Amino acid sequence: MTDQELLKIAEEKLVEYRRFQREGLICLDGEFFPSVHYPPITMYPPTDEERLFKGYTNPSDGLFIIYAHIPFCMQYCNFCHYPNLIGDLPEEKARYIAAMEKEMDIYMRRLGLKTIKARSILIGGGTPTYLTPAMLDKFLKMFTSRLDLSSCTQFNYDVDPLTLLGPDGDERFKILKSYGVDRLTIGFQSLNDGLLKAMNRPHTAAQAVESAVRAKAAGFQVCIEFIYGYPGETLETWMATVRDAAKVGVEEIQLYHLKVIPYGDHAGLISKNSIAGKKGFFSPETMALMKEVSRLILEEAGYKENLTRVFTTKPKYFSHYAADQCCNLCDQVSFGITAFSSLRDRFGLNTQRFNEYYKLIEQDKLPLNRGLIRSHDEQVRWNIVLPLKNRRVFKKQFEKSTGVSLNTVFRRKIERLKSSGLLHEDENSLVLTPLGRFFADEICHQFHSVQYIPFPREAYSPGPLNPYNDPEP
Repeated sequence: MTDQELLKIAEEKLVEYRRFQREGLICLDGEFFPSVHYPPITMYPPTDEERLFKGYTNPSDGLFIIYAHIPFCMQYCNFCHYPNLIGDLPEEKARYIAAMEKEMDIYMRRLGLKTIKARSILIGGGTPTYLTPAMLDKFLKMFTSRLDLSSCTQFNYDVDPLTLLGPDGDERFKILKSYGVDRLTIGFQSLNDGLLKAMNRPHTAAQAVESAVRAKAAGFQVCIEFIYGYPGETLETWMATVRDAAKVGVEEIQLYHLKVIPYGDHAGLISKNSIAGKKGFFSPETMALMKEVSRLILEEAGYKENLTRVFTTKPKYFSHYAADQCCNLCDQVSFGITAFSSLRDRFGLNTQRFNEYYKLIEQDKLPLNRGLIRSHDEQVRWNIVLPLKNRRVFKKQFEKSTGVSLNTVFRRKIERLKSSGLLHEDENSLVLTPLGRFFADEICHQFHSVQYIPFPREAYSPGPLNPYNDPEP
């Protein structure tokens, strides 16, 4: 299809967008708040290690999802909402890896384990491959020596294109492979050089494509990521980027709505520019068009939406880490600053400050400073929000986790969403319809408790889908 044909089809979604805004599903000014965690990660109260682990027992199968956070980058991307350190910094990197080693040992003592049995793994950041090959090898040797990988179904690594190029890139591929890494997520963000420069990315479009080609040739499953709606982009340049992305030939393409409201521990420059009223930000309706045309282009190229906003060539290609965390709600332990641990009915978040991270570990304490043990009410909501956003809520799994039947909770909300064409329900599950998937984040806000709805009541139309209606399960 031509761009004009795509836009004509995509504009049909705007009719639905306006309807759901009138009915209260979408806030009146169209502000976007991603449904990534529940409760939202920026809203956790203070806690400490003793309070968080009181009454906790390890999962019956002994398996954990594992995450490690490496907060170092070549440059600070303007859209990033996480604290990172910029530059080579070999001494700081060595100090950080040594601290994480001790953090893992403290965690294993807390859990009563000699090694942690991995279900799936993600190393993220930052740029976790922004280590010299020798330091990368040292980190992975330390990290994997504390893990039992016999049941691990996938070992993911987030990477920056430049770290995969040249002789050092070749060496990093070999090191990653030698420790069992089998999936790479490469942050392209755009395939427009002008926009990459505006984002303060350190690579060009050509270098990004080369990194993916090399990663595929090295035998990795590859996912490439993009942000849409960045100031300076146009509908035309976005459509060109998506078409070019489909030609790279990777297994997965992931799309992110530009996040202006901070969702992590650092307000990125994009947030500050928005507050300052700088020009270039798109209207919510244009963002909706971008979302829809990208879906149409990718489906025309043979990609299908697998997890929400993740398009794959085959159903088997997806992040096991994301599915285990957000769909299957498995127990997760994480290491490094800002890293979170999700442990069945509780959530702990590490400090966002480097000095505090080092200090707590030196005191033989886990570097937690925020978190909560969910009440039964919040546990019910958590068991809906994350699986629904990403794939579907299985009723048997929901009842096992909460002790109540999905057939008995949130019935008014669910029936309204079903009658609006946003949800489908059968005897086994609750799932977003194709239309519902387009509004996945906003639909998930329906199941937040009042204190965690991202915008105040008056920000929404007083229609039937106002998230403040029928707040109790």
